[in-house]
Amino acid sequence: MNDTIEIRWHGRGGQGAKTAALLLADVAFNTGSYVQGFPEYGPERMGAPITAYNRISKKPVRVHSNIYSPRYVVVVDDSLLDSVDVTAGLAKDGAIVINTEKGKEEMVKGLGGYKGKVYTVDAKKISLEALGRYFPNTPLLAAVVKVAGIMEKETFLKEMQASFRHKFANKPEVIAGNMKALEMAFEEVR
Repeated sequence: MNDTIEIRWHGRGGQGAKTAALLLADVAFNTGSYVQGFPEYGPERMGAPITAYNRISKKPVRVHSNIYSPRYVVVVDDSLLDSVDVTAGLAKDGAIVINTEKGKEEMVKGLGGYKGKVYTVDAKKISLEALGRYFPNTPLLAAVVKVAGIMEKETFLKEMQASFRHKFANKPEVIAGNMKALEMAFEEVR
């Protein structure tokens, strides 16, 4: 499945990892890709660690299982590095995107010797500035799209705006804030 992008999301219940995976699947589908976006369910509750997944391909996706060897990992909450092996199965030529206000060097120390690419983005700062509340999933969605090269920025923003217009038809301020968060994350992921 070399032509398939596989992403594993690690977050805590209520942070939007599941929503981000589903939004990414919708947007990729709307651009002609075959997709899967799904959470791994268990006894999750608000604040408990959760996992979600994406598969995105130009060919039909026939695998229906969790993703054990992703090319990309998104960590919605950097405190998970202390309790979850977020790099398990992560491809050496892949990348990890971490939501943190800390420096990249500090994050690398918590990755158990992972030698692949590490990207950071302060999704908290971005979401507070753009939305006035802490919703890390929107900035992280843009960050992983950029890092993984899933689609061109303009295409992604156009499709996300259409999705937000559908979801928040009566809340233009929410649309504007989410769009600002996406654009900021594209610029600030490092």
